[in-house]
Amino acid sequence: MSIRIIATGGTFDKEYNELNGELFFKDTHLPDMLALGRSTLDLTVETLMMVDSLNMGDIDRQKIVERCGTVEERSLVITHGTDTMVETGRYLAERREDLAGKTVVLTGAMVPYTFGSSDGLFNLGSALAFAQAMPEGVYVAMNGRIFDWDNVRKNRSVGRFEEI
Repeated sequence: MSIRIIATGGTFDKEYNELNGELFFKDTHLPDMLALGRSTLDLTVETLMMVDSLNMGDIDRQKIVERCGTVEERSLVITHGTDTMVETGRYLAERREDLAGKTVVLTGAMVPYTFGSSDGLFNLGSALAFAQAMPEGVYVAMNGRIFDWDNVRKNRSVGRFEEI
């Protein structure tokens, strides 16, 4: 089974500028993460965009739908910012005719990968496993769990995703 990972930005791929204390985007960390995890999966990794999810709009979401719909892989993992991951899940699900036969798993991180204490590596591994095991549909994989896109929320007070 071949899986495509599509990077869209979010905390997952942020870098820290030690001079001014700001977070910014450079390149995706996915190749390093996959090497660290010793992945042996048949994967294609691509960067579609590098956007903070708070700045993501429907034009960006439409680009995600179009890309997911045109790739040959049936199993897709989208790395995404956690603040609007559920909104993107909704957008994708509402256009399911464009994603017929595909399993789409959105995942992200609460802490940037470069911080060392990130949940990103665990979430990526979980998302890849779920992308292979789940039936056609749109899901969110966070904290080792898989959620239907319409039955999950980010609980900011405890820093994790949970069922509604």
